Amino acid sequence: MTTEDEKSRSAPNDAMKGDERDERAPPSGAAIALPSHVAGSGTLDRLVENARNYARASTAENTNKAYAADWKHFSRWCRLKGTEPLPPSAEMIGLYLTDLAAPTGPSPALSVSTIERRLSGLAWNYAQRGFALNRKDRHIATVLAGIKRKHARPPVQKEAITPEDILAMVATLPYDLRGLRDRAILLLGYAGGLRRSEIVSLDVGKDDTPDSGGWIEVLDDGAVLTLNAKTGWREVEIGRGSSDQTCPVHALEQWLHFAKIDFGPVFVRTSRDGKKALEARLSDKHVARLIKQTVLAAGIRAELPEKDRLALFSGHSLRAGLASSAEVDERYVQKQLGHASAEMTRRYQRRRDRFRVNLTKAAGL
Repeated sequence: MTTEDEKSRSAPNDAMKGDERDERAPPSGAAIALPSHVAGSGTLDRLVENARNYARASTAENTNKAYAADWKHFSRWCRLKGTEPLPPSAEMIGLYLTDLAAPTGPSPALSVSTIERRLSGLAWNYAQRGFALNRKDRHIATVLAGIKRKHARPPVQKEAITPEDILAMVATLPYDLRGLRDRAILLLGYAGGLRRSEIVSLDVGKDDTPDSGGWIEVLDDGAVLTLNAKTGWREVEIGRGSSDQTCPVHALEQWLHFAKIDFGPVFVRTSRDGKKALEARLSDKHVARLIKQTVLAAGIRAELPEKDRLALFSGHSLRAGLASSAEVDERYVQKQLGHASAEMTRRYQRRRDRFRVNLTKAAGL
C-alpha cells in the first residue's frame, strides 16, 4: 500500500468527535510562543505568526492532517485504557503498536507501513509539545521489529496506466472548457510522471501566487516544469507529442488559451456550465476523481466489477504508467520522477524486463 493510500485510508477513520479531543493538545502552530518578558507587547506578534506559518509549511498538508488524526486516535486510546498521552511512555506506545497490529476490539489490523507512519506521527506530535520520543527504546523497537517480522507484506501497488489506456481515457472527455482542462491534466501528469499535488500546484509564471508549487515555461520543443516537490526543487522536461491529439504541451496550450489564463494557477475550477474559468485552484483530489471517472468511461479492465476497477487506479497510476511504458534508459525515468535511487524507480515499473541482465548466464551457467 502506498504512503498516499495509507494517509487517505487512516486519517478520516481516526478522526475523533469534538468532545474527545485532548484539551492539552495545542492548536496547529501554537508550539511557537513568545518569551514571557515580551509576551503581550505586540512587537513580535507578526513574526510569531509568520514563524507559525513556516512551521506548518515544514510538512505537507496531507501529512499534517494525518499526524493530527494519529494524535487524536492515540489520545483516545490512552483514555480508554485509563492512562494519559503525556508525557510519553515507551511502554504504553509499545502496547499501542501491539493493539494496532493485533487489535483486541472490532477495529481491523493495520498494515506494517501504516503502523510505522502512526509512530512517526506520534514522534512528530511529541516534538511539537516539547517532548522527545526515543523510538530506539526497547519497548518500542523490539515490538515494532516483531510486528514487521510477523505481519510484513509486499506493498499493494496501484495499476499502471498504459499508453493505450491514457489515449482511451482522454478520448472520453468532451471538448468544452472543462474537457480541455481535464485532458491537459491527464496528458501532462502522464508525460511528466507527476504527483497529483504537483499537477495542481503549478502556476503560469514564477512567484505568481504564495501557494505555488512550481511554474511552467512553454518552448518550441516542449514545456519545462520547475517543481518544488517532495524531494526538493527539480525540473521536468515534457517534449511535444507525435500529434496534437496526444500532445500534452498542445493540450496545455489549448486550455490556457481558451480559459484565458496568463497569470496564477494553471489548473482552476470552471463555472457550473463549464464555460468560464474561475480563480480558485483545483484540489489534488480532482486528479484522483478524474482518473477513476475516465477509467470507468473508457472501459479499462472492464472484466472486473466496478468497485474493483476503481480500487486499482489512483493518482499514482500516472507516475507508474510513465515508469512502466517509457522505453528509455532507466536513469532518464528516475530523473523525470525525481527519485533519489534507481530502486525506488523500479518499484514503479510494473512491466519492466526483469531479466534484461542475466547474471546466471554471466556467471557461466
